Amino acid sequence: MYKTISRLLRMGVPRLTCNSLTRTATVAVPQAQTRCMSTSEVDKPNFPGSKSKFVSQPYFLDPDDMEGIPVYRAMSQDGVFIDESQDPKFDENTIIKMYKDMTLLNTMDRVLYDSQRQGRISFYMTNYGEEGTHIGSAAALDPKDLVFGQYREVGVLMWRGFPLIQFIHQCYGNCKDLGKGRQMPVHYGSKNLHFVTISSTLATQMPQASGAAYAYKRKKNGLCVVCYFGEGAASEGDAHAAFNFAAVLDAPVIFFCRNNGYAISTPTKDQYRGDGIAARAAGYGIPSIRVDGNDVFAVYNATKHARELCVSQSRPVVIEAMTYRIGHHSTSDDSSAYRSVDEVSYYDQSDNPITRFRHYMTKRGVWNEDKEKQWKLDSRKMVMKAFA
Repeated sequence: MYKTISRLLRMGVPRLTCNSLTRTATVAVPQAQTRCMSTSEVDKPNFPGSKSKFVSQPYFLDPDDMEGIPVYRAMSQDGVFIDESQDPKFDENTIIKMYKDMTLLNTMDRVLYDSQRQGRISFYMTNYGEEGTHIGSAAALDPKDLVFGQYREVGVLMWRGFPLIQFIHQCYGNCKDLGKGRQMPVHYGSKNLHFVTISSTLATQMPQASGAAYAYKRKKNGLCVVCYFGEGAASEGDAHAAFNFAAVLDAPVIFFCRNNGYAISTPTKDQYRGDGIAARAAGYGIPSIRVDGNDVFAVYNATKHARELCVSQSRPVVIEAMTYRIGHHSTSDDSSAYRSVDEVSYYDQSDNPITRFRHYMTKRGVWNEDKEKQWKLDSRKMVMKAFA
């Protein structure tokens, strides 16, 4: 027996000692694995999973003592750049395309909303007031970046060139629809335009986006994934799973939250107590920014920088775009039950992305009343022609 033990020790097996009273064996830790901690190290917590310091009094972090995350904006409501360095210096053609896409989307919304009211289609959701979040973000992306939408990001598809006729086919669910009528209206998708087909169930697209982004990371293709969602969807458990998954695996995904204030019919005061959605990102170790969603240039700049961070550092980013849903949640909703008509009128007439962008274009000299009148006629003709 002793010869066996001696042979094992020579082979490098850890030394075993036996307590004759308790008959338990313990492993003697090799000296090389032990380390004395310095005084300065002892003064700091050495727990895994925490970046902090010791304090000698009980300390509770009260969110009421903290300032909210600031809202980044580039333009004032009258279309003037607050800081000229924030002007992306788009050429005239790009500016006009951005405006025409926003207003064409607005026109299409009105026609299809009326179609539902006439019984021609079963359901519809408008995008009034949120057009800036669509176009501003879409313009900052690579056309091959993969998009997971929720259901109010139609402008992203429009920016990428999705034909008007295909929007109509999808809402009518006919044989020319890319999905062959298998989805309810406004559930668009396009493989060619890298836009994953929309799913009705809130937040299911979020963990899917994290997984797709992780795949992109492994492929090293220089692209990122963009996941759109609303502040209501952020209350779903899938949102937590998506944030944590993306953070831990350093997945290059932009989580783009459209915080329009009401989810389906729940005001933010009844939705959460914290400082919005962007504030949650720090808890997951994700950088975040809050932006004025009615400012197209601010949305563009924020998304552009977020994408650069995503791709260059392979990590997720959260963008929270503060905006306002002017229309009802859908044709199944009557928003007058939970908000005032005066509130809606203010945003519809004064503080919306289309009005602000038009002010900018007029000041720059690329747009005027005559062009506006002609475009209103032309855009409606384009939509009605798609019905033919």
